[in-house]
Amino acid sequence: MQMWLSVIGIGEDGIAGLSQIARSLLDRAEVIIGGDRHLAMLPKDDWREKLAWSSPLEATIDEILRRRGQTVCVLASGDPMCHGVGVTLTRRIPISEMMIIPAPSAFSLACARLGWSLAEIETFSLTNRSVSTIATALAPNARLLILSANKTTPNHVAELLNQRGFGRSKITVLEHLGGTQERHIDGTANTWGIQDLSDLNTLAIVCRSDPGTVPLSRTVGLPDDAYHHDGQLTKREVRSITLSTLAPLPGELLWDVGAGCGSIAIEWLRSHPRCRAIAIERHPTRLQYIADNASDLGVPHLKIVAGEAPAALQALPQPDAIFIGGGVTADRLLDLCWSALCPGGRLVVNAVTIESEQIVLHYHRLYGGDLIRVGIQRAEAIGAFLGWKPLIPVTQWKAVKPLTD
Repeated sequence: MQMWLSVIGIGEDGIAGLSQIARSLLDRAEVIIGGDRHLAMLPKDDWREKLAWSSPLEATIDEILRRRGQTVCVLASGDPMCHGVGVTLTRRIPISEMMIIPAPSAFSLACARLGWSLAEIETFSLTNRSVSTIATALAPNARLLILSANKTTPNHVAELLNQRGFGRSKITVLEHLGGTQERHIDGTANTWGIQDLSDLNTLAIVCRSDPGTVPLSRTVGLPDDAYHHDGQLTKREVRSITLSTLAPLPGELLWDVGAGCGSIAIEWLRSHPRCRAIAIERHPTRLQYIADNASDLGVPHLKIVAGEAPAALQALPQPDAIFIGGGVTADRLLDLCWSALCPGGRLVVNAVTIESEQIVLHYHRLYGGDLIRVGIQRAEAIGAFLGWKPLIPVTQWKAVKPLTD
């Protein structure tokens, strides 16, 4: 189909700042879509059909699709493909049917103002995400750029930095980048109290840890005390082995069945921003632990399913990997998990009881794979001396589903 949709990035300099190509696409459009701020930039005597974005966004995209065949122009802030509406539109409309003309993103403009290398910083958008999303990036001297949801975002970020032991971090709020009202406000998290801010702002953070703060690594094997739990926790050493066996790759989906406090799913998500995970747990208290841990450890997007396997697994999307840390003795659980797993996917089971070991051995005979026994001993005090205290041994089975069954 001929291109009928244009997506034009527009900056604080408005229509006057558009390139000739962008201006030509806007001028010939029969329908114009944008935020209220964008539509207000058009001449008052422009009588063409206009649509403002609604909530949910998908409703307006449906309206755009109904106008397929007309010439439609979407106005977006900055670069539409940088945490912008262009990404959403390409999920519904082939790129062959649209022309995307970006303006400089807020991140590019912020780097230009601060002298930062965009390739050496981490970027986040909090326009529709929890502020705890940035927790994974907190490390001494790390530099972060954050698209704010509104004028309250800097206060929420400062509060989180203080809570996580990064109160000395430098905060710069950059308002209306690229426009005549551009303004920069500097401060530190532990003294931040600025309220007079614009809704349109970008945050620049230089992370500085407080004395005594021990930042959490992004590698697997977080300390056990990083989690809220009631004892149903895959211990640090076993967790490290389990995650390396699961071998997460960007974009892959994990089912964490019998998730306990959610440690396996959480560290799977922390391994890469594009990893996805679903934690399945039936115990109400542990469900709350999972939610709290996911938020505290920077992965609030973890999907949590309340219910008992295998019934709770029926309608879930197909996983690339499955971990079963509890409930392996449930009737036909392993049959359902093996059937649900995508070709080439990994199934990893940790067994600690004789009954669960027997089931694992049965399925190992059916599907093959690798069996290992993990025994960990920790040094603990025995009176005035040290002695070795063994943890419960874990039998681990890993099987890879053939590409063709």
